[in-house]
Amino acid sequence: MTDLERFVACMEYRPVDRCPNHELGAWGQTMARWQQEASAAVSGFTWDWFVGEDALGLDHREYIDVNYGFLPPYPAEVLEETEEYLVARNAKGIVTKALKTGTVYGTRLCMDQYLDFPVRRPADFAAVQQRLIPAQPERYPADLDRQIQRWQQRTYPLVLGRNAAANGFYWRARELMGTENLSLAWYDYPDLLHEMMEFYADFIIQTSRPVLERIRVDYFVLNEDLAGKGGPLLGPETYRRFIVPHLRRLVDFFRSHGTRYIALDTDGDPTALVPLMLDAGVDILWPVERAAEINPLELRRRFGKSLRLWGGVDKRVLPLGPAAIRQHLRELVPLVEAGGYIPTIDHTVQPDVSWDNFRYYMDAKMALLRGDVAALE
Repeated sequence: MTDLERFVACMEYRPVDRCPNHELGAWGQTMARWQQEASAAVSGFTWDWFVGEDALGLDHREYIDVNYGFLPPYPAEVLEETEEYLVARNAKGIVTKALKTGTVYGTRLCMDQYLDFPVRRPADFAAVQQRLIPAQPERYPADLDRQIQRWQQRTYPLVLGRNAAANGFYWRARELMGTENLSLAWYDYPDLLHEMMEFYADFIIQTSRPVLERIRVDYFVLNEDLAGKGGPLLGPETYRRFIVPHLRRLVDFFRSHGTRYIALDTDGDPTALVPLMLDAGVDILWPVERAAEINPLELRRRFGKSLRLWGGVDKRVLPLGPAAIRQHLRELVPLVEAGGYIPTIDHTVQPDVSWDNFRYYMDAKMALLRGDVAALE
């Protein structure tokens, strides 16, 4: 089977030669560690998002590099700097305080402290909209015409936008306002939030249209990150009222242009919102973060085959070594056998994972993908 045939057959619960082999990526600190431990093996890797690294046997995918971000970006500005930390405004207009120790390839060992955001009150949103003018020529690859001709003959999945390219409704609002301010704004500024949600849907539709009118893509990912370990960061009624109508409109647009699948990316435990996502037309949920105490087997039992799943491999197991890795992967055999599931680590690989353990995981996972259960004993 080709990589595209295998992907579609898996998503449609049809027989496959093996389950697709996908992974997300690794921290900058992880890549630096692997370069010390196995420089030759990782020499061709991208430092953050995997795009089909041959050394890992990953199936091939390609991404249409559409820029859904701010144009122009906010000017980067250093506001304060000491030996220990940096306070700066980034390209998204957010002011953060960041520890400098441990920074590798621009990634830090801990989250930044968020200090200020572009939208404090309803009047601020107009200035943001001027940086999100849809369908500008600069949003598309310069060689898009040539690439489309090549993609028409593809034998692998084609994705509109790279990971985290199209930030979704909750994600974008949180970046503009901050988690605490947004949590209050659903009640304090409902008109603003309705305006934001409608604007985001229009922006993604209008920016995607020039590409989708010329080529069919196999899936589109809406990045949301709308949940934590304790559950969603907004309640089902808020999600239903503010987001679902626009999510459904977005999904309908992609469907009308031949997009096979709509995937929604969120960390944490979004279970309470999954019925609403399915009702809006979402096909796939990922990365099924195990630290949030959710389990892909339970999600399948609860929501059936209408919800495809990617992820669900607990990244915390990898540092524990081969025996723990095999035991963990054995739990996923029923899902792999049933289809509609692609096992991947439930986020990017953290720096406590050695190259040897990661390489062992990839080999053991390949046995899982082939259905070689005996190799996992």
